[in-house]
Amino acid sequence: MLGKIVVAVDGSPHAERALEVAVDLAKKYQSELDIVTVIPTMVVVASTEPWVPPQLPETETKYYHDLIEKATRKATELGVPPKKTLCLEGHVVDELLAFTEKELPDLFIVGSRGLSTARRLLLGSVSDALVHHVKCPILIVKRG
Repeated sequence: MLGKIVVAVDGSPHAERALEVAVDLAKKYQSELDIVTVIPTMVVVASTEPWVPPQLPETETKYYHDLIEKATRKATELGVPPKKTLCLEGHVVDELLAFTEKELPDLFIVGSRGLSTARRLLLGSVSDALVHHVKCPILIVKRG
């Protein structure tokens, strides 16, 4: 039933909990587990300047690669070594949507930051955007 589960991690407590839920479900249903993260990039282009791809500081890319390694270790210690791990780069929602469209998981699991309505309107919500656009079943996990 759940042949492939994908979980997105970002270092938040909600994402940690999402990983635990993903591992638990993968164990229960003997599913493949993929772990993905996205290094968020912002492109600011002045209309008079040519577009130049943004250069991320090495410390930022290292942070996200370390997240994947930590999540891989945790999943393996809990008995479900991930089949695939991936560190993407770009707009978080767009990258996660593209990944799920390519990989076609049976379940996509993400954490919820639990933003207030006002902050969600100002900042946007990755999980909210995913719910409205992802083409596979999605489970949003809150910490606690």
